Amino acid sequence: MKIQAIVTMPPYAPFAGEVARHPLVCGLRLNTVMPLKEGPAEALEQLRAFGQPLWVDLKGRQLRVVGAAIPPYTEVRLSHHIRVTTPVDAFFSDGNECARVAAVDGDRLILEDGPRRLVGPGESVNIVHPSLRIEGTLTEKDRAYLAAMRDLGLKRVMLSYVEQPSDVEEVQQQLPGAEVILKIESEKGLSFARRHKATCGRLMAARGDLFVEVLHPHRVISAVRDVINADPDAIVASRIFDSMAYQPIPESADIGDVAFLIGLGYRTFMLGDRVCLKRDTVLEALNLLEAVAGEF
Repeated sequence: MKIQAIVTMPPYAPFAGEVARHPLVCGLRLNTVMPLKEGPAEALEQLRAFGQPLWVDLKGRQLRVVGAAIPPYTEVRLSHHIRVTTPVDAFFSDGNECARVAAVDGDRLILEDGPRRLVGPGESVNIVHPSLRIEGTLTEKDRAYLAAMRDLGLKRVMLSYVEQPSDVEEVQQQLPGAEVILKIESEKGLSFARRHKATCGRLMAARGDLFVEVLHPHRVISAVRDVINADPDAIVASRIFDSMAYQPIPESADIGDVAFLIGLGYRTFMLGDRVCLKRDTVLEALNLLEAVAGEF
């Protein structure tokens, strides 16, 4: 059984070359929320030099914090203007913290209460409510990356929170001929995947936000099943061996999780930021993925 891995790679990581040479690695992912010294072209040139396909992960309609805020009784600025019926709950920190939103004004969440800590720029925010409407798809940073990719002749894009064909069309307008992986991260995204399958691009079950968006945690099981049924070549990402970021021995639940995903039919895995920030953890995760696959 051939298992492959796309690895999230910080642009300044000194171990990037070693990771890129691992036999399981079939591509590198650049998370565009990472800070850069000289702009997108610098990171793109640096990472493509390692000889692996380079995937640039655009944030699209994903809601992220812009600027810092200290709840409660504060406002949180978002990457997009939104409309939603209030009061409503907003989730921070991978769904582990909940804030009550009293009102919305364009890109401002006015909080009634929230995490008793600094909410930092770049954090994702999930508002799981059927009335939510997000204005626009690509951010200014997304467009800056697409412009740099166009100049450098790069074509591989991951697009977050795909929910309709026009999301992909917007990328294609900015970068003609782009090869797009569609990250399925919401209920609307799941409906899109069931309806359109892989006709607009290869699908990815991006479980980080998807786990929060399905609202009831057990429903992530049917969600990842729906994605692989819609696209037998789909990729699965996020929450893979995350326990290894904090301890040398993985939790048994993490091993069972990957075994379940292989059993569903997933053959390409994407390792996320948490486990990829350090050399030892990303290499150990790759070796463990290879070992689990060997059990099949």
